[in-house]
Amino acid sequence: MTRLPRKDLFDLPEGIVYLDGNSLGPLPKAARARALEVIEAEWGQELIKAWNTAGWMGLPQTVGDRIAGLIGAPAGSVATGDTLSIKVYQALAAALKLRPDRKVILSDNGNFPTDLYMAEGLIDTLDRGYELRTPAPEDVTAHIGEDVAVVMLTQVDYRTGRMYDMQAVTRAVQAAGAVMIWDLAHSAGAVPVDLTGSGAEIAVGCTYKYLNGGPGAPAFIYVRPDLVADIRPALSGWMGHDAPFAMERHYQPAMSTERLRIGTPPIVQLSILDEALKIWDGVDMAELRAASIALSQRFIREVEARCPELVLASPRDATARGSQVSFAFDQGYAAMQALIAQGVIGDFRAPDIMRFGFTPLYLDEGDIVIAAERMERVFRDALWKDPKFQTRSRVT
Repeated sequence: MTRLPRKDLFDLPEGIVYLDGNSLGPLPKAARARALEVIEAEWGQELIKAWNTAGWMGLPQTVGDRIAGLIGAPAGSVATGDTLSIKVYQALAAALKLRPDRKVILSDNGNFPTDLYMAEGLIDTLDRGYELRTPAPEDVTAHIGEDVAVVMLTQVDYRTGRMYDMQAVTRAVQAAGAVMIWDLAHSAGAVPVDLTGSGAEIAVGCTYKYLNGGPGAPAFIYVRPDLVADIRPALSGWMGHDAPFAMERHYQPAMSTERLRIGTPPIVQLSILDEALKIWDGVDMAELRAASIALSQRFIREVEARCPELVLASPRDATARGSQVSFAFDQGYAAMQALIAQGVIGDFRAPDIMRFGFTPLYLDEGDIVIAAERMERVFRDALWKDPKFQTRSRVT
């Protein structure tokens, strides 16, 4: 049975209740030593030999297989590297090629902006009459028509935590003959994911949130194994070549999901991520999900009893949301800054969302009660009205 929480594995500041792991996971204690080992012993002493002697060249596959185990995917089906935005671009381009006679990309109007920006950019680049449609989330399945080539959705909404039923939506998409792409940015490491069981063609995700890979940690992309040979990468980088060091004149994609790699992997960051993922060894995702629900439900009860000014913006039904809870407040930015000053870290998303993540790897019910008590103080004493909390920083 999983031992939760695993606070001793994280370097958490004393006196801080960290409820923002849905945006940036905290530092795993072992990551610092691993980074120093890569920098000093491998890069410092082995120099370029480390690509072979330290196993750098195989690290993206090693990390990909660790992630695969957390998202219900088989070994060899997840490639790592680059950023999530780039992986979204690759996924969309590949999906459109799988349905050449269709011209519509379907998403929803609440999707994370960069996913929609990348879709718009790809449409402009291709200049072949493609169209992006974004109905309300609850209306997406009703808009899956015969002209839809690909449906691209983020499983867990970044603002409210509202969660799509992956299996049900994927079935609807495939019944209409379209390709399904899931963005797992707020799912991987937060909720149980079964990509194999869903049958989804493609999925992408980041690793700096619930997977604790650090700021800028590499993203990942999954392709259903039976489709790999049909995927022709739009960005055909040398690390996706079947034999990169053959230095052949023309591109020949690797005969695996590795064809979706592009450039030289960020070894220091991948090594940190590899170490962070070891924390998940032995974790039962069903148990973690149950703990997450218990923590978030307790938080909702405590906050609603103590802070009547706040309005729950997340689904009240725990099975319909991911591992975060959001409250709406018209002065949400200032209130969040005041709360952070009290030692409870969450974040803000425009226009009025105060966002809190629940990560049972390092949170327990005692943390939740402390957070609620400090929130009560912020609102009872109107601490958020202090002018110093009114000026917005670049990152909210």
